[in-house]
Amino acid sequence: MAADLDPASPRYARQRVLPGFGVAGQQRLADAHVVVLGAGGLGSAVVPALVAAGVGRITIVDDDRVEVTNLHRQVLHSPDDVGRTKVESATDAAARLSPETLVTPVPHRFDAGNADELLAGADLVIDGTDDILTRYVADDATARAGIPLVWGSAAKFSGQVGVSWEARGVSYRDLFPEPPADAGLSCEVDGILPTVCTVTGGMMAGEALKLLTGIGEPLLGRVVVYDALRGSTREIRYRRAEDLETPPPSAPRAAQQAPPGEVDAAALAAELASGASPLLLDVRESWEADIATIPGATLIPLGELGDRAGELDPAASVVVYCHLGVRSQYAARALAGAGFAHVRNLAGGIDAWSREVDPTVVRY
Repeated sequence: MAADLDPASPRYARQRVLPGFGVAGQQRLADAHVVVLGAGGLGSAVVPALVAAGVGRITIVDDDRVEVTNLHRQVLHSPDDVGRTKVESATDAAARLSPETLVTPVPHRFDAGNADELLAGADLVIDGTDDILTRYVADDATARAGIPLVWGSAAKFSGQVGVSWEARGVSYRDLFPEPPADAGLSCEVDGILPTVCTVTGGMMAGEALKLLTGIGEPLLGRVVVYDALRGSTREIRYRRAEDLETPPPSAPRAAQQAPPGEVDAAALAAELASGASPLLLDVRESWEADIATIPGATLIPLGELGDRAGELDPAASVVVYCHLGVRSQYAARALAGAGFAHVRNLAGGIDAWSREVDPTVVRY
């Protein structure tokens, strides 16, 4: 069943004008099905953001009921909702924001027994539960489904956000291979500043919108840590052990070997000015290339690389680039594994090229 949302509605005018968004991006949101685990503090920021942005179908999974102690941070719920199931209260709140959105409440715990059924047909999962074991169940289930998992956590004065996507070579188990022996911090015992939920949940919703529309760089292999006391964020990078790495969907499978090298923007400019110019491969989306490009580049979006790698000469010197250097790193590794002997990644992507070589190239 499809949601009765109009991508051209004036409601979405302020986000349709964003670079790379447009009616097509809005339509992708309208067609999307997102499963949200948890209608608590993080879900209270995630659900309204997705509904207001025009996500067509949302399934909310939570077996808890609203308590008075929830109200200071779980703003989906009001004093009148105390005692109701959180999914029922959240569904009513979503309907007030967007009656056309299809919201399915599931008043049960997400576990290994129902995970695959609940994820059937979903495009993305957001885990905002406070149960670390649920995170591992969600990570395994999304891996089987081939879809991304946006996860977050919040306690005391700090929040964390990341993206796991087994099909793109990064899972939650690459960050934490096994569940911890203890349950970690809890809001009940350790407390929670309510705005930590707002900031963290907002970032989680932002990652979901990026993934659904194809804009920007998702937090794959990166965790953002928010510190409310300092008003700052920091980033933690992680990756899969080399012998467990897998390429992105539809990309050639990488062989067991050292990862490709990198070249910085200044060094690439010097090479292009010489008589032995490398082949430039742009693995961004076409809308990004419309905004800015390095002259002479061949455009093959990352998702098409597996089917179109045969268009390239495996003996050529290839430099792969994207926006910031993340997608191109995956592509370079995959090409190297497919037999390309001389492939490198442009460190920092076209953004670095604009900053360090050619300021006339538009930054976005």
